[in-house]
Amino acid sequence: MLLAVDIGNTNIVTALFQGDELVYEWRMYSDPNRTSDEYSSMLSSLMRDAGVTQASITSAILSSVVPLLIGPFVSVIERMIGKKPVIVSSPLYDRLPVTIPESARHEIGTDLVCNAVEAYCSLNKACIVVDFGTALTWTAISDKGEILGVAIAPGLRTAVNSLFTNTAQLPSVPLETPPSSLGTNTIHSIQSGIVLGYKGLVESLIGTIKNDMAAKTGICPEDIVVIATGGLNSVLKPISSVFQTVDKQLTLKGLHRIATLLEGEKL
Repeated sequence: MLLAVDIGNTNIVTALFQGDELVYEWRMYSDPNRTSDEYSSMLSSLMRDAGVTQASITSAILSSVVPLLIGPFVSVIERMIGKKPVIVSSPLYDRLPVTIPESARHEIGTDLVCNAVEAYCSLNKACIVVDFGTALTWTAISDKGEILGVAIAPGLRTAVNSLFTNTAQLPSVPLETPPSSLGTNTIHSIQSGIVLGYKGLVESLIGTIKNDMAAKTGICPEDIVVIATGGLNSVLKPISSVFQTVDKQLTLKGLHRIATLLEGEKL
């Protein structure tokens, strides 16, 4: 089995693939202060509860946007399977089916690279991946597999937490659609500003990105597929028709695809 690890700013998502099938998935909080021993104990416990033996894991791949956690997880994986994982990073980019701008090779989040690889390879079309995580990102990929650019904004939860942390009287609220944009209490007012406001942000920027992609590549905006991923995409999905596809496991599938492509090079 392949162990895929996606380390984000809020959560660490680990998954096991049996062939092409994702058979197990677990989440842990990201904490750079935890040691490799602590993460090893947590992951071993999760696997043991699922009846998975470490001996059944033959390879691993890792993506991280938290540099301080790369070392600890390399140690965890080495201890578990006896070898280092593949680490998604700029030295690998020339071997991938997507092209990354030279100016972005050392800056782009590796999770966005995984998203782009999976989206482009599964669709073989121009697309925009909207990832609802700690940061809200839009990644534009051409019909030739070129990453044309990325837009970044604070994520929905990040925005809510910012209000709660930096104001004296505004509470933290659930990310739910309010009954109306006209909030008549504090909770509905914040939900109107955040949830409905972000709906407008997402839809407006998708329109702008489509037009910019069309101007740069000549592709028709109507032919560009929009994919949503990330843990908070479900907040906007019920109130927006802008997404043709929703895939919460896009990053993990991208990790699996990259591992498979690199393994194929060795054959």
